[in-house]
Amino acid sequence: MQMNKNVKTTTVMLALTGILLTACSSNEKKAETTTVVTPIEVKLSMPNAATQNALSLGGQIEAVQSANISTRVMGYITSMRVKVGDHVSQGQLLATISNQDILAKRAQADAMIAEAEAALRNAQKDYDRFTALYQQQSASAKELDNVTLQYNAAKSRVDAAKQMRNEVNAMLAYTNLTAPFSGVVTQKMADAGSMANPGMPLLTIEKSGSFQVSIAVPESQINYVKMGNVVPLYIQAINKSIKGTVTQISESAQYTGGQYMVKVAIPENEKAGLYAGMYVTAQLPIKGNVSVVNTGSDAVMVPVSAIVTKDELTGLYTVSANHTALLRWVRLGKQMGNEVEVLSGLSKDEPFILSANGKLADGVPVKEIK
Repeated sequence: MQMNKNVKTTTVMLALTGILLTACSSNEKKAETTTVVTPIEVKLSMPNAATQNALSLGGQIEAVQSANISTRVMGYITSMRVKVGDHVSQGQLLATISNQDILAKRAQADAMIAEAEAALRNAQKDYDRFTALYQQQSASAKELDNVTLQYNAAKSRVDAAKQMRNEVNAMLAYTNLTAPFSGVVTQKMADAGSMANPGMPLLTIEKSGSFQVSIAVPESQINYVKMGNVVPLYIQAINKSIKGTVTQISESAQYTGGQYMVKVAIPENEKAGLYAGMYVTAQLPIKGNVSVVNTGSDAVMVPVSAIVTKDELTGLYTVSANHTALLRWVRLGKQMGNEVEVLSGLSKDEPFILSANGKLADGVPVKEIK
């Protein structure tokens, strides 16, 4: 009886042991099943990939038309009627210069004209009288020739006096400085009371509403720039990205040290917030498989969309040697349009994850897609 009881107990324990082993085996299989993770498909990119087919250069915004206002006469500035920032219209009076000496010369010219015209009237009478006498054979041909010569000389003196007055009037016009076109006063180099000298700029006017970007392109890359090319522009001062068009390419670098000046027109509807002199980063498109030297900067640039922000930290994902996502903390610099500069944390020849078909995290398996 006791033996049967022991046998039953042993049988129950073996059964329980079998159940436990089966359960453990099942749990291990479940654990093994849950650790199998499908890799996330990701797209890799290299720094500066967006600009590898473009030449990144710096330039400045400038007015399409500008003029330095100066004079041809010497004299004190009697009035300065505009200041920097004033909008002026074509023909508007900007400044006046003392002109008493020129007015005196014009009075002398007027007096000379009056004297010459009086002499001409007298010579006209003599000419008419001697002509009549010659026709009546009462005067010789020699006398008529002398009177005719005096008459022509009197006419020449009148013409000379009038031309002298025209010259004085032209000089007088330079004492009243007017705007050659409508625009904005951007510089004022003198005030009322200052001495104006011939050729010395007093004011600078720029045509308002029309801007362009002036870019110096190195001689090794100028052949890749074509008229009509669309150029992405980034104005850092106002964090604005626009697109311009190449409208002018200089064919000489004689006075620019091997740099060719390229003008890029800015559309009229993009002029809001722009001022002449603002610094611009231009991405001049270069077609074909060429070796591009980024003369503008050696900065490591990545798309803003690839940046991950956590609290006050910024980073981006790279791929580890085990083909898993690795979050790399980086320090960012200035932003240029849709790209941002990476100051540290990523080298220029190191790939990073540009986009992913799923949520990335440290250690998640990834698979590159082309």
